Amino acid sequence: MSPPSPANGGFDGLAGAGLPPAGAGAERNQPPEGIRTTPSPAPGVTRLVLVRHGEAVCNVSGVCGGRAGCTGLTERGVHQVELLRDRLALTGELAGTDALYASVLPRAIQTAEILAPALMGADALALPLVTDCGLCELHPGEADGLSWAQFAERFGQIDWDTDPDQPIAPGGESWSGFVNRAADALATIADRHPGQLVVVACHAGVVEASLLALLPVAGGRQGARLLLRTQHASLTSWEIERGRWRLLGYNDAAHHLIGEPPGATGLEAVGTQPVRA
Repeated sequence: MSPPSPANGGFDGLAGAGLPPAGAGAERNQPPEGIRTTPSPAPGVTRLVLVRHGEAVCNVSGVCGGRAGCTGLTERGVHQVELLRDRLALTGELAGTDALYASVLPRAIQTAEILAPALMGADALALPLVTDCGLCELHPGEADGLSWAQFAERFGQIDWDTDPDQPIAPGGESWSGFVNRAADALATIADRHPGQLVVVACHAGVVEASLLALLPVAGGRQGARLLLRTQHASLTSWEIERGRWRLLGYNDAAHHLIGEPPGATGLEAVGTQPVRA
């Protein structure tokens, strides 16, 4: 006996694979929404696409890159974002973007400005760039602009796996405080643009904060850490429907295969410790 076809049963049927297009008689072949593993796309959902900035000068120089320490992208970082821009221009996957945001840090602003031409819709109107400090990487306080060697000498060792509520430095944020601040900023933007496509140029920490706070991760808002390797100039895509966040894709950096050297990860390190920025 042959296995059931997706339209008539089987696990693929729960996911909606192989279903006929909408129309007369189509609904009777679809499994109920309550048991499907892949829900039907709803009209009017909000899409939020997070773009990690390209490689920054502070990433490769080993500097804590807040407002004082960030001096923008490296030449390689510009190239990484240009690769993404060219991909988006070719595919049109984010054409017609309704709003473009960036953190107030130069590396994120520069990333957004490079991408902007590939985000315009058919009317070819330039998108105004909205900057928001809520989208910044963790606020470093008095550590801003210090080398990581200077940071260790002045403030000692910080262990957020032991104490996620400890500020990075005087005047700076803790890990748990940062996760909640960044996640709340993203939620505010989503509420501001119902049914629209929004692109946000931000940081690896903001991407991780979105996953910790908006997926069912144990302790996500209380200081859990995923320690992800989010690549420079990568896409992380969310869909928001009636207040529910659905992850569509994480760390999409296929465009780097065109022009990035083999083994490039987009995550720099100081010694053996990864440094997000």
